[in-house]
Amino acid sequence: MNYFLTYCFYVLILSLLMGLSTWKLFKKMGYHPLLAFIPFYNYALVLKGTHHPQWWTFFSYLPIVGPIMMSVFHVFLMKKTGRTSSVPILLTILLPFLYMAFVNYSKNTQIVDDSQDTGEKKETFSGALVYAVVFATVIHTFMIQPFAVPTGSMERTILVGDFLFVNKLNYGYRFPMRPVALPFLQGTIGGSANPKKASKSYIDGVKLPYFRLPGWEKIKRNDIVVFNYPGDSVHVAIDRKDPYVKRVVGIPGDIIEMKEGRLFVNHQPEKRMGDAEVQHSYLAYTSTALDINRLWKIYGYLPLQEDEISAGGYVYQFQGLTDKVASEIGQFPEVVKMEEVISPKGKAAISYFDPQKTKVDTAQSIFPINQPWNADQYGPLKIPKKGDLVSINKDNLPQYQRIIHKYEGHKLEQKEGKIFIDGKETHQYHIEQDYYFMMGDNRDASLDARFFGFVPEQYIVGKPMFTWLSLQGVFDEGPKKVRWERMFKASNTGEAHKTSYWWIAACLLVLFFGWEFFIKIFKKRKEND
Repeated sequence: MNYFLTYCFYVLILSLLMGLSTWKLFKKMGYHPLLAFIPFYNYALVLKGTHHPQWWTFFSYLPIVGPIMMSVFHVFLMKKTGRTSSVPILLTILLPFLYMAFVNYSKNTQIVDDSQDTGEKKETFSGALVYAVVFATVIHTFMIQPFAVPTGSMERTILVGDFLFVNKLNYGYRFPMRPVALPFLQGTIGGSANPKKASKSYIDGVKLPYFRLPGWEKIKRNDIVVFNYPGDSVHVAIDRKDPYVKRVVGIPGDIIEMKEGRLFVNHQPEKRMGDAEVQHSYLAYTSTALDINRLWKIYGYLPLQEDEISAGGYVYQFQGLTDKVASEIGQFPEVVKMEEVISPKGKAAISYFDPQKTKVDTAQSIFPINQPWNADQYGPLKIPKKGDLVSINKDNLPQYQRIIHKYEGHKLEQKEGKIFIDGKETHQYHIEQDYYFMMGDNRDASLDARFFGFVPEQYIVGKPMFTWLSLQGVFDEGPKKVRWERMFKASNTGEAHKTSYWWIAACLLVLFFGWEFFIKIFKKRKEND
C-alpha cells in the first residue's frame, strides 16, 4: 500500500507540473485548460492532438520507462508549437517543465495546424531508435534482465564470462525503488576504480518503498538465484546494489553448518543437484615441476600459486578443484601428495582495515563477527523465518542487528548493557520477512553468506533462465574465445547435462527482425487483391 501511495504522490506532482507548464497550450489546441492537470488523460490528449496512437499513454508514468516516454511526449507537444530544431528539443528533454512553461506563457506561441500531415513518419515511434530503447527497457525493467558473471564463485556450474538472462517474475516481481534512472545501467555510469566517486545512474532523491507481487513459485533449496549484494556500501537503494549469483543452500528455518569444509543442512550432509560441482582449495606437492600446459589442456585449470620448497620439489596451490579432479591430479607421477586446504576449528576469520587491528572489515570477515568460525568451520546457524520470535541478548545481537536495523528498518540501541528497539527495552524480536543463505559452488573462492550473512527476501532479483552468451577471457586471464557449447543452455534445471534452447532463440530472432518484412508482404498482397 505504501508503494502505491508514494507512486500516486509522484504522479500528482508530475501532473501538477505538466498542467502549470502547458495549460495555455491545451486551450490553444481546443481542450479545456484543466485537462492539462489530469494524470494520463493529459498525455492521451497530447498524443491525440499530435496524431500518435493514444495507447502509448500507458507508458507515461511507468518506473524507468516513464521518464523516457514523457520526454518523447513533451517533444511531440513542442513540435506542435513549431519548435522542431535541435536546441528546443534538447531543452525540452533536459529542462522539460521549465522550457514548456516558457513556451506556454510566451505571447507569440502558436499551434501549428498539422491535421493534413498524416504521412508515414507519424506512424513511427518517433524513430526506430526510441522504439527499440523503450521496448528493450520495458523487457529489462519488468520481465527479463541480462546479467554478466565476472567471478568464479559458481565455477563449473556457471562460468566466468557467462551472460545470463534472469527471470524477474518467478519469485514475484519486485517493483523498482528508484523509478527515475538511465535504462540498462545498474548503479553507476561507466567504470571507476572507486565506485563511491562514480556518477550514479539513478536519482536517489526520487524513491519508492519496497513492494513485490506474488510469484508462481517459492525459492527452493539448491535454486540458483540472482540477488542484490547486502554488503554493497555504495548504494542505499536495494535494487541498485551490485547483483550477485549464488546457490540457495538454506531456506528460512534451516540450520546451516560447515564441518571440515563440508556443508551440512539441518544436521545432514547437503544434497547436491546434478550440476553442482563443489570445489575446494588444494595443495599439490611435487618432486618436479608440473606440466602447466598439460593441466590446462585436460582441465582448463592453472595453479593459483607456485613455490619451490627447500627440501626439493615444488608446491602448487589450486583455488578450486572438485574432489574427482584433485584425485586425478594426485595420480600424476610427479605429484607426491595432494592436501586439501582446511582452516582449523576455532580460528576466527576476521579481517581488519589497519595493521593495528582497530577497525574490522566486516565485508571480508566471517558472519557474525563475534563467533570463532571460519569458511570451513562454520555454525551451526539457524536461518530466520518470517514470524519467528527470537531472543535478543548481547551475545547473539551481532547475528540479528542487520536484520533489525538495516533490513527491517527499526532503531536499534544499546544503553548500559540493555537493548532498545524503537526506544523500548526488549529481549525479543519478531522477524518480519524471510531470509536465505547463499553460497557459491566454488567454496573457497566465494564471497557469500558466510561473510555477508542472511539475504533478505527484499534483495532477491530473480532466477537465471539460460546462458545467452559465453565468452572465455572477457573477465579473466586465458585464451579469448566464444564457448559456443554453452550458448542458450538452461541454467537452473539442476541437471548435469542441460538442454540447449538455441532453436527457440533462432525463431525469436527471425520473428523480431523479419516482422516488418512479413508485414510489408502482407500489405502488398492485400493491396493487389
